[in-house]
This record gives sequence, structure tokens and C-alpha cells, in this order.
Amino acid sequence: MMRGAICLTVLLGGVTPACAALDYGFDGYIDLRLIAPGDQKSTAEGGLGKLRYGKGDSNFQFAALLGQGWVRFTPEVTAVVSLRAAPDQRTPFDPLEAYIRYRPVSTTPWRWSVKAGAFFAPFSLENTELGWSSYWTITPSAINSWFGDELRTIGGEGTLEWRRDDGTLTLMAAGFGWNDPAGVMMADRGWSMDDRPIGLFDHLREPDTSVLLIGGVPPDTTPLFKEFDNRAGWYAGASWDDARQWHAEIIHYDNQANSSAHQEDYFAWRTQFWDAGFSARLDDNFTAIAQALAGTTTITPAPAFSSTTDFSSAFALIGWERGQWRLAARADVFHTRTDTTFGASPFGENGTALTAAVSWLPRDWLRLTGEILALDSKRTERLVAGMAPDQSETQTQLSARIYF
Repeated sequence: MMRGAICLTVLLGGVTPACAALDYGFDGYIDLRLIAPGDQKSTAEGGLGKLRYGKGDSNFQFAALLGQGWVRFTPEVTAVVSLRAAPDQRTPFDPLEAYIRYRPVSTTPWRWSVKAGAFFAPFSLENTELGWSSYWTITPSAINSWFGDELRTIGGEGTLEWRRDDGTLTLMAAGFGWNDPAGVMMADRGWSMDDRPIGLFDHLREPDTSVLLIGGVPPDTTPLFKEFDNRAGWYAGASWDDARQWHAEIIHYDNQANSSAHQEDYFAWRTQFWDAGFSARLDDNFTAIAQALAGTTTITPAPAFSSTTDFSSAFALIGWERGQWRLAARADVFHTRTDTTFGASPFGENGTALTAAVSWLPRDWLRLTGEILALDSKRTERLVAGMAPDQSETQTQLSARIYF
């Protein structure tokens, strides 16, 4: 990490110098991978696989180059910008976040803050590192993979903290726009497990089979950060950080989209869900994390036709760390079901996944992580592509993350 202070000299009346320190910093990393990919074609290539790397992908991968800069104008005001370069982006560098936060100093039990711009909503107990990455694994859970793929707060968020001797209660609420298509990938692709969150200018590849089923011609992509109906979405929640080192939270999200609004062939999806999470520091070495989510997404492309996808997922992770080493094991379950005006569609699915990861951090600037991820899923849509509905995928990765 690079930090510093810029001294600005201002001459007042030609005789009085004033020097103000502008604090700033920059963090970043390059992520290189050695991969044994799964044997299903990944969704990044238009397939129905569930993992980032699949059939046809090279064993050597440049995963990402990420940089995040911040400027603290005053002790209360900070601006943050995060940019990433990764394969198959629509632009060479794509912002993941760009926002400004105001957090005044407080000497009472109450403290508040606001931020505005484009940023990841505070829904994850797992992806807490630079660039929406996981502290414990390479690949995040299905829940947090979806958050990175389809959700971004483009608007404003406020928090209010009540600090007590036994813990801190935090209330949050946000209003946002430009996320009307959120839910389209959940309906058309279902759950996936992928550590490449979408950038603000990027599009996601639709599965070729899904495109064919609706009469389209693959390949096709869909934007995520668009506004079709001029209606603001919102989320609100509460969390408790206990002095005994455990955390619990519950959040409701609703993008308030008009499910019949559209722009050319791209439609708004009314997406809403409940999310609950819990984490606890069990002792000096062990940490446990659990998260669960359930919701729906609906599209009404014609007055006589509507389609609703129910989705749910949960995971539990146990992590151990000591010195330069981190070990983690995680289990995921996920489910979707799509019902239309004319009956159930073939887009529903059920699946489970097991992930194990080992990280070694021999230097401040280096993290080496090995991970194996085994995923089983059943998706009826695969019959259309001439595949058995039940498929198993295994992906093994060795990541070398070099920080600067």
C-alpha cells in the first residue's frame, strides 16, 4: 500500500501561507492462476457450467489486475475509486466502485455516516477484502458470487450506530437506481460460483441455451446497471456486533422495478429478497460464518405473460488461521424454481457445493492460495442442450496474488 500527504500552499492576501495535508493511499494486486478447470462449458463462454473456469479454458490464467485509490479530504470526508483489468471485459479498465463517504467524528454513543456513488452493498460477511474478494477462499459462496455479478448500489446509503459496552447496534438504509435488470441472470442462468464481479460498464453473457429457448441468436449479453422505469429501489437492515466477538445481521432488498418496463430487448426484473448472516470468532484461531438468502424475481414482458423465479441459497464456513496460514472449508446449497403464466419452466435447479482452501502469506505483498471446489447441480434446461440434467464439476486453482 502506498500512502502520503500532499501539501497545498495557499497565499492569503499575499502574505499568509496556509498548508493543508491531503491524505491519500493506493492499494492493488495482480492475481495469476494455475487452473485445473471443470469439464462443463462455463457461463462466461455461454455454457451451463457453474464455475468460473470450464471446458476449453487454459491451465494458466491472468485472473485480475486491481487497484483502489482513496483520498481523505478531511477527517470526515473520504473518496474511493476501485478499477480492475480482467480478461473479456468490454473496457480495458472497469470501475467496480466509485463513491464518497461522510463520517463525522462522534464523542457520544451515537455515530452516523452517509455515502453516495456506486458501491457494493454491505451484504457480505465473506467478501471483505480488496476488490470484493474473500478473506478465506478464492471463490466466494454462491450467494456472494451472485451479489458481485448482479447487484451494485448506485445511489446513497446511510448508517446509524449505537455503541454500548456490550456491543454496537447498526441500522442501515439505502436508495438506488440503475439496477433494474438485476435478477435476469438468476432466472436465466441460475446460481454460479465465480470470483469475478462484474464491472460497472460490463455485460454478462447469457447461456446460449437460454437465448435459443426465447427465440434469440447466441451469443448474447445483458447489461446489469441500467434504469428503465425511473423508480428508486431500496434496502434496509440492522446488525449487532457483540463485544464477545460475534456478529448478526438481517437485510431486506427490493429494487422496486416495474417488471414490464424495458429498453429494446432488455427488461426490468422486480427482484426482492431477505438476507441473514452470522459470524463468530470461536477462539484465537477459529472463525465461523453462515449466511442464508431467499427471494423472488419477476418479469412481465407481455400483458398476458409473467414469469417468477423463486431463489434461495445458504452456506456455512469454518476458518482457521495462525501466523502465515489460513485454512477454510465451506458447504453451499442452492435452489431456484421458475413458474410462468403457462406453468413451470425448465429453468429451475438444485445444487450443492463443497470448497476447501489453504492460504499461505509469507510476505506482506504475497498471498498463495490453493483451492478445490466440487459442485453438483441438477438443471432441466440441460436437456435442451443434449446433456443430462445432473452434472458434477470440480475446479482446482492455485492463486498467486501479488500486492503493491
